[in-house]
Amino acid sequence: MAKTAIQLIVGLGNPGRKYEKTRHNAGFWFVDELARLYSANFKLESRFSGEVSKAIIEGHTVWLLKPTTFMNKSGLAARQLASFYKIPVENILIAHDELDLPPSTMRLKLSGGHGGHNGLRDLHAHLTKEYWRLRIGVGHPGDRNKVVDYVLSQASKNDEIDISRGIDRAADCISLILEGKMEKAMNQLHTKE
Repeated sequence: MAKTAIQLIVGLGNPGRKYEKTRHNAGFWFVDELARLYSANFKLESRFSGEVSKAIIEGHTVWLLKPTTFMNKSGLAARQLASFYKIPVENILIAHDELDLPPSTMRLKLSGGHGGHNGLRDLHAHLTKEYWRLRIGVGHPGDRNKVVDYVLSQASKNDEIDISRGIDRAADCISLILEGKMEKAMNQLHTKE
């Protein structure tokens, strides 16, 4: 596996208080946790259609981005920042909610389809699909007709705790991810607790 240092981490979510605690905002939760751990502050940057922070994490400089567009327009913000700072798509990590994984489960992968995820669909259109993904398990409602209401509703207390536990595990691997030691990060992240 090629060694790729991550320079930009984009958390996917929807802006506004109404969506803060929803499962669809798990990507925001992850970048917020990194900002908290490494004392980075987000600032609204209209030229990047999002809230942006430059963080120093374990000696690595990395951009953190939370698009202020809605989920289905996330690709614009990622492309604007990546183009401005000349960050290749393979040096971008997208953190997003994943229905196919139970809460607390995290998966790191390169490329792939969008699986019906509107945020990923827009990222494919703006960046291609060759970016890294941190798939944050949020569980599935059990019926595909209930998916939209499920991801846009507040996570139960137990699910919120489990999702946060997964995010903590991913944050523990962040230096490996930023160094491009993806195989090591995957081994650590994908191993059951």
